[in-house]
Order: sequence, then structure tokens, then C-alpha cells
Amino acid sequence: MKRRNFITRTTAAGVGVTFLGAYACKETKKEDKTIPEMEESSAMTEPFFELSLAQWSIHKMINEKGVDPYTFAEKAKNWGFKGLEYVSQLYPADLENDDYSPEAMTAFIDKSNTEAEKHGMKNVLIMIDRQGNLAASDEAERNETVEKHKKWVDAAAAMGCHAIRVNLNGSNDPEEWKMNSVDGLTKLGRYAKDKNINVLVENHGGLSSNGELHAEVMQMVAMDNVGTLPDFGNFCITRKPDSWDCEVMYDKYKGVKELMPYAKAVSAKSNVFDAEGNEENIDYVKMLQIVKDNGYTGFVGVEYEGNVLSEEEGIIATRDLLLKAAKEVV
Repeated sequence: MKRRNFITRTTAAGVGVTFLGAYACKETKKEDKTIPEMEESSAMTEPFFELSLAQWSIHKMINEKGVDPYTFAEKAKNWGFKGLEYVSQLYPADLENDDYSPEAMTAFIDKSNTEAEKHGMKNVLIMIDRQGNLAASDEAERNETVEKHKKWVDAAAAMGCHAIRVNLNGSNDPEEWKMNSVDGLTKLGRYAKDKNINVLVENHGGLSSNGELHAEVMQMVAMDNVGTLPDFGNFCITRKPDSWDCEVMYDKYKGVKELMPYAKAVSAKSNVFDAEGNEENIDYVKMLQIVKDNGYTGFVGVEYEGNVLSEEEGIIATRDLLLKAAKEVV
């Protein structure tokens, strides 16, 4: 299930585990012995990127088990991460229910900053959902969406993030979608530029998951602070009627290769792992080689969406896979 369609679902909250390695915290309580620690020898090799955690990886904990979303920084630190990637829709009680008022936004910013500072974490970006269609065919709707995103640009700046992630929902006609996307992104990008914030588009379904068209939009916008957030797994363009099964899938490796020249963040999606700890549907070595070949050395965000492992187990498995795969990249 993707973030923008999520309402309320799922499973269990995790607890901290010890991470022995380059990203270790000094006094982490080892409360869940079912999750394996990293081998010390494998953790000593620094990857070419930094590790961040996408908050969507714990959406089940937050929405089903009532875990406080403001414990995000503490959990990420305990799991061995340095950076935080927030998800706007995971704070409905504080934000959505208060219609994102200035007071609600200020409280969100202050609480998030306090927790990040307390745990020595870096605020990286905010993923924005349910704020309208930035590539809508109706210009008035696009403009309204741009206005709704401006408060998130301000929030990102106040939190020391470098970017917000947006979605390009809109027309299914490629040419119309491209022109609408350029208009919406340019308007928002101009505002964000003055705040030193990047506006990043993720391949997140629909035509945004067509790497070639997505890259064309970036070329047309041609702004230094408007870029991409390639996700390893979000390349379903259309789904079967009344089903989550994909009907039209874009080649994920081709797509990431097309988006990486404009990337200012990267999302390591994961769902199912084999017995050797590899993602069954994504070749992480191949993906990371594409990332490295484009000179990217920023944060790579873990985003576990599976159902077999718990959220905590899936996060740890994805983290370990990234570090293992990074050592095989040339």
C-alpha cells in the first residue's frame, strides 16, 4: 500500500536494538533478541552514502498501535540511522484535524526539532501527502495545491531539512501531464528557492512512475532546487481494476537510471526478503551501482513496506542489505 492512499491499517510497534557499527549509538537497550545484530566486521566498512529512515516504515506502529509519531527520532537512532525522513500524513491528530493551522504547524516543528536534537539526529526531508494534485489539469486547483505546499516548505526550512517530497498526481495524458507538472513544480520551486529548500518528485504511481516522462519534466523545469527522489520499487504506472495488482509496470532499473541525474534523495524500498537477506524483487547491488555511478553520496532512506517481517525486522533487514550491497558496488 502506498503512502498517498493510506488511511489507517496494520501491525505492531518495535523496540530498539543494538547496532554495532559505523552508525552505532552508545547506550542502546537491547530489548528484542529476535532481531539479529550486525556482524561487527561487516559494519566497519563505511558505505558511499548515509543512512536515513523513512517514517512510512513505521506507519503500522503509528496508525494501528497508537505509537507516538514523535518517537520517530528515538527509534531511528536506536536502529542505527543518522537521518529522518518525515511523512506529513502520520500526524493527523496534530495537523490534519486542525486543518494545518499555523499553531498546529509550529507545534509539529517544535516537537520534531526537540526530539531530533535530543537524539542527535539529522532532519533530512518531509514527504508531503494529501495536499492536493500538483499536476492537476485545472489551473486553479494546481495553484491551490501550490499554496498548500508552501507551509511545508516553511516547515522544512524551520526544521533544517534540505527538501520536501511531493507527488505529481494529475492527468493521465502524457503531454498534458508534463505541462501541468512543469507549471506546478515551477511555481512551488520559485517559492522554495528563497527558503533554500529543494522540491523533489518521487516516482509514486501514475505517470510519475514513467522514468522517461519524469526526467523530461525535470529537463523542462530546469531549476537547481527541483529534482527527483528515485524509489527502487514504485514503478507501477497503472493497476488492475479494483485491485492493487500492477497492470503496467515500468522497468525499475531503467527508471532509476533515468531519474538519478536529478536526484537529491534516494529511497530504498523493500517488501520481501529471501533466506540470504536479499530483497526478492529488487537487486540492491544493481540499484546502488546506478546510484553511485551518478556520483550520489547523500542519504539513502530505508522504506520497508512488507507484511512478512514486522516493521522493525523489515527496517533492520533493509538496513543490513544496504550495507552489504554497498560493499559489492565498484
